[in-house]
Amino acid sequence: MTEQAPFIPASPDEQPAPPAWRVFAEPGFGRLWSAQFISSLGDWIGLVAILAVAARLSQSGTAVGLVMVARMLPGFLLAPLGGALVDRWNRKVVMVSCDIGRAGLLAVLPFLDSLAGLVVISFCIEVLTLLWGPAKDASVPNVVKNPQHLASANSLSLVAAYGTFPLGAVIFAALAGVAKWLADVDALNTFDVDREWLAIWFDSLTFLASALLISRLHLSEGGREKPARPEFTQTFRDIVDGLRFIRSDALVRGVMLGLAGGLIGGGAIVPLGPVFAREVLDGGSAGFGLLMTALGMGAAFGVVTLLVAQGRWRFPRNAVFTSAVVVTGAAIVAAGSVATLTPAIVIVAVIGAAAGSAYVTGFTLLQETVADELRGRTFATLYTVVRLCLLLSLTVGPFAASALGAISDHWVDGEVEVGSLSVSLPGVRLALWLGGAVTVLSGVLARRRMRRAFQVAGP
Repeated sequence: MTEQAPFIPASPDEQPAPPAWRVFAEPGFGRLWSAQFISSLGDWIGLVAILAVAARLSQSGTAVGLVMVARMLPGFLLAPLGGALVDRWNRKVVMVSCDIGRAGLLAVLPFLDSLAGLVVISFCIEVLTLLWGPAKDASVPNVVKNPQHLASANSLSLVAAYGTFPLGAVIFAALAGVAKWLADVDALNTFDVDREWLAIWFDSLTFLASALLISRLHLSEGGREKPARPEFTQTFRDIVDGLRFIRSDALVRGVMLGLAGGLIGGGAIVPLGPVFAREVLDGGSAGFGLLMTALGMGAAFGVVTLLVAQGRWRFPRNAVFTSAVVVTGAAIVAAGSVATLTPAIVIVAVIGAAAGSAYVTGFTLLQETVADELRGRTFATLYTVVRLCLLLSLTVGPFAASALGAISDHWVDGEVEVGSLSVSLPGVRLALWLGGAVTVLSGVLARRRMRRAFQVAGP
């Protein structure tokens, strides 16, 4: 197993990083980013369509829950194996094969009229996604040769992955009109053309477009050795080596700890947001919509600001990462402390900006410091951590709010007196405070682990 090179923070006298848009001058990055943008756009449209089909098949939320479990389960069960395979196989072939496989699965989905088929295909699609994602992230440093462009590449990847959701929602809504027009075509009367049907086919075509773009990409393999034939024992050893590396490397553990804590605390805003907007801010559904809009716009602003700042001053990434995690947690605590909508919107935008900056910087740190032959396993493990923490925040958050609300009502009748002021303590406010505290603590612990990594590396 090749040892990784220690991460050394940039010195103040180094040349400033180039503007973010110059990453497109890197040969191949434009194709890789375009492939991700197109497939992510289609994936958001397809996910909404699949959930709509599931709800229609069962007329309840049970089917939707089963589909979401099918999307989450492979990440927990197969991530170490997928990461080991990505590190041994040709990553370009992996990405093209996964895109074609996902396109084929989606192509047959409209012809299935059963919940079981929907769940099985969703599971298979997620298995292929589990291979495609780490292969793409592990390949970025092999496409982006200039290390100063990595932060820009990751920021743009974040835009492609999550910034396409609003556009996908608009396209999904527009497909209703297209479906109505096609239903009036006599030649198509034998087909049950609806919006979900078209959306799933559209998603299938985006994966084919992604496969075409990646197939034309020149992607070096970083000198990794390729086995002549698959060996189960060697693959098992690769999994063990990858997990041992992650456990022993202080910098990698620091990044994962910081992202995990940030997701547990910050992710709770989504399930707790509607209750917080209604019970604390008196904003109702419209207030929740404004909070989510502020979160997304704040994330976009934070990523852009980070790129500009790094381009001028080259702050050490480890300091930016841990500071962004701590600011995220502190802002969550502050958001839970306000009682009106306007300051809450501003503070939630700060949460988005800090969380987006932490996400981009964490990925960049891993790409800069992890050796190529370990990169796939590292990102596969990171995706597992991300999924687990999001699942915890989405499920535990509401239960924590209910439990804390019951404790508050029992001990202090739901409010406390601070001087001449009466401060209400609903469960949702206490849960946000707890989530913010967890995020701040994770940022502090991540900073300690990263300092330990620099002490081992030496001056």
